[in-house]
Amino acid sequence: MSQANFGERYFASRERISQVAKGISDLASDTGTELDGSLCSSAVGKKPEEPFLFIVCGEVNSGKSSLLNGLFGHELCEVSVLPETNRVIRYRYGSTPLDVDISPSLQERFRPAEFLRNFQLIDTPGTNSMTTGHQEITLSFLPAADLILFVFPVNNPWGAATWNLISSLPPDCHHRVALIIQQTDQRESADIKVIAEHVSDLSMKKTGVILPIFAVSGKNALAAKRAGAMDLRAYENSGLPALEEFINHQICDSPERRAALQISRNHAAAALRNIEDHIDEQTRALGQQHHFLTSLEDEIEAMRERLLSRLPSHLAGVAEVFEKEAVWVTRSLRKSLGIFRSVFRIFVGDRTGSLIETLFIDRLRGAVEAVAESDGADIVTACRSHWSELDARITKAIGAGLCEHEPIDETLSQARRRFVQRIGRAAQEGINNLHLRKELDADLRRRNLALKSFTASTLIFIIAGACCGIFGINLLPWLFCGVAGLFAMGGSFIAIITRSRITRHFHAALLDTCGTFAETLRSDYEDALLIFFQDYTACLNSIRKHLAGRHLAIEPNLSRWHSLFLTLKSIEQDL
Repeated sequence: MSQANFGERYFASRERISQVAKGISDLASDTGTELDGSLCSSAVGKKPEEPFLFIVCGEVNSGKSSLLNGLFGHELCEVSVLPETNRVIRYRYGSTPLDVDISPSLQERFRPAEFLRNFQLIDTPGTNSMTTGHQEITLSFLPAADLILFVFPVNNPWGAATWNLISSLPPDCHHRVALIIQQTDQRESADIKVIAEHVSDLSMKKTGVILPIFAVSGKNALAAKRAGAMDLRAYENSGLPALEEFINHQICDSPERRAALQISRNHAAAALRNIEDHIDEQTRALGQQHHFLTSLEDEIEAMRERLLSRLPSHLAGVAEVFEKEAVWVTRSLRKSLGIFRSVFRIFVGDRTGSLIETLFIDRLRGAVEAVAESDGADIVTACRSHWSELDARITKAIGAGLCEHEPIDETLSQARRRFVQRIGRAAQEGINNLHLRKELDADLRRRNLALKSFTASTLIFIIAGACCGIFGINLLPWLFCGVAGLFAMGGSFIAIITRSRITRHFHAALLDTCGTFAETLRSDYEDALLIFFQDYTACLNSIRKHLAGRHLAIEPNLSRWHSLFLTLKSIEQDL
């Protein structure tokens, strides 16, 4: 196992928790959830993001530095036959190499080695160092250390200073301690076995337990790892695989570190529950806001029903208008059916039916539109009054303003204009559907035929009389002119009689169709009023879009929440 795989399982879990925590933080920000420190790491004990602290202790020239180099496959520590470490050195990650003197006895060295992101190494000058302060600094680091390696040179594993330090450790530190017999490349394997048994006996005497013991050659391990293709045989012979497996176990199964991960996971789960509660609250609030919007639409529908209840009085007004216009157009018809006009139309053509129909339609449409204009003004007043008090209610219930987003005056004006136009068109179509002109045209044709006959007869006898006068025939001109006068008088009498009959018949026909016209207009009025209020209700579209946007925002947040929840459950199973 290389240094790249130290604690792979632990670091994978830590990274997953870190990613989940970031995802929860982002989700909290997107949903507006106040976490109130839910994601904060535990204030007591180790934090998962803290690098593992390795301390290497041993006598001067025991091989501590070469052990660290061999473990991590990196010439991090200076190695020499002479004592190279004359102070406590703490190795930390830094993007550029930097040495910082903390005190005369302690130096921090920042190096751009990737493994230092997860590990901090403390190389001590030697348990038998006589320099003041070394021992105190070393002891100050021991309680926080994740792993303490005591290194013994294979030629002298009995150093009293090192064993005294080991024996002074409290029992709760023993699970973090390993004894390393270094420089095994200088002895035979049989000798190393005897030395390991001796170290085991000393461990039992000094601590009451047999601490883990590993015999290694840091120099050979570094050489094997630094080879172009790692020399697996040399690596196995260096004894380092067993120590690395032990270190990996210490990292992955450290009670303190696992507890820290569990606390972080619990904090993430608590934060996720807060977000879930907030999303649920948002969903409930959104449901209430949709219900509120529905109630507004019901209010508008109730307004329409109230205004629709006025329809009988509206239709009564339309009937009055119809009757009034019927009287007026009948008078116009009577005037147009005068004797001289009637005779004149015999020679130029009679368009009285179409003219009277057009006149009646225009007059009636204008009158009906005037009624609709009045109704439209009342509807606009009711809608504007309703709208003026909606803004405060909507802002309170939904949190979004209204009036400034919708040009209500323009909308209502356009809706009123369309309402009046629809009623006017409906009035025109209603008159056309009554087929009044058909009966009027039939009466006018019969009348014109009779008038043509009398007119023709009159003209014929006048011409005959004129011819007799030209030829000097006495008495006959007077006779023919008298007969022509009789025909003229007869035609006038017919014109007068038929004018009265046609106008009475036309007026009666109009009055008979008044009820039918009003009923026909009823459905058109209802449709026009419905469309008016549809236009008014459309003014709430900004609120609908606002709620739709919030609903669309909740859906992906819920999906993200479920993904984070499943990841946390997976992490919980791993832990």
